[in-house]
Amino acid sequence: MMAASAETSGGDQTVDVELIVLGNSKSAADGGSTASASDEITPLLTQSERPKVNIFSVSHSRRKPREQVIKVPETDISSISQWVWNGSRYSGLVCMALSSTIYFVMEVLSNNFTVQSIPLLETAFTRCTVSLILSYLWLRRSGQPIFGATYPRNLLVLRALVGYVSLLSFIYCIQRIPLSQGIVLNFTTPIMASIMARIILHEKLKIAEMGGLACSFFGVLFIFQQMLTTQGTENGNLKLRKQAVLIGLFSSITGGISYCLIKAAAKASDQPVLTVFSFGILASPAAAICTFAFEEFVLPSFYSLSLMIALGILSFLAEVFLTRGLQLEKISKVENVQFIEAALSQLWGIGTSRIAPSFGRLVGCLLILISVSCTVYFGPQKEIE
Repeated sequence: MMAASAETSGGDQTVDVELIVLGNSKSAADGGSTASASDEITPLLTQSERPKVNIFSVSHSRRKPREQVIKVPETDISSISQWVWNGSRYSGLVCMALSSTIYFVMEVLSNNFTVQSIPLLETAFTRCTVSLILSYLWLRRSGQPIFGATYPRNLLVLRALVGYVSLLSFIYCIQRIPLSQGIVLNFTTPIMASIMARIILHEKLKIAEMGGLACSFFGVLFIFQQMLTTQGTENGNLKLRKQAVLIGLFSSITGGISYCLIKAAAKASDQPVLTVFSFGILASPAAAICTFAFEEFVLPSFYSLSLMIALGILSFLAEVFLTRGLQLEKISKVENVQFIEAALSQLWGIGTSRIAPSFGRLVGCLLILISVSCTVYFGPQKEIE
């Protein structure tokens, strides 16, 4: 607060000025200015109808709604993948169905893209190497240990050995018997796996599950009935063919044992990719040695190599889903879902006019689809009960 007074004398023209300054004048002045400012601003802020946008509004980026729109599909994809991997009681069956579907896609790609003839062992070496690299990158990216505890490690090594013996046996068999017979022998692996699971893992094998496996296998026999009868009458060394069939059955038995070891190792290590990685560590160098020892190495072209790498990537995904399915569900249930590959292959061939439709093929596909549908519909409910 400031006050001033003045005195004037007439004769000497003398002027006295007196100035008084109080200590709280600054705060009073600030308070007065703040009050006056608030009185002036308050009516602007308390209007009943404020403008939606003004220069005092906080600016929001226009990209936020678009970001939300983009993130919604990512959230949906994440929830779907979580449901498939471990979010439902159907996860094991769905993983096995995805594995069979990927194998079917690999068959379609192999049939529709013509490439140079590559030996089977060289093809196996390429797929095992791609699976080894991808599984190693997966484990490193997820922070999982490459080598776990001793007990799962022993199971993983045993699984790799048995699995590679099964692979070599099947390659030997498929090179010496007709393709249809080799396919039928390969589809005995689910039956052998269910039997071995009963012996090794002490899983209960119910009559309904045995019936589902039998129904699916009869469907495979119906599909390849005509090919089996025509190719079976071809001339050839009967003794060599019987030997190849026996080796094919041995491949199915070892494949069934391998599935049991996959399930045990995946449950012990709690990481399905680790079983794929352990198999690649053994199978990749072993396949390379067998390729140079028993077959003539063929240098693939860029087109052939690209297709082999693509099939190797799909093979890795199929093996991961197969391992996950075995980890989550009973072997007798998930193995029945594997037969869907044969039905999809036949239906695709009929739909693209590559295979002539016949009564046996249609009946076989119908039997497989009915058996797999019953397994998916009744299987998880029986397991929970």
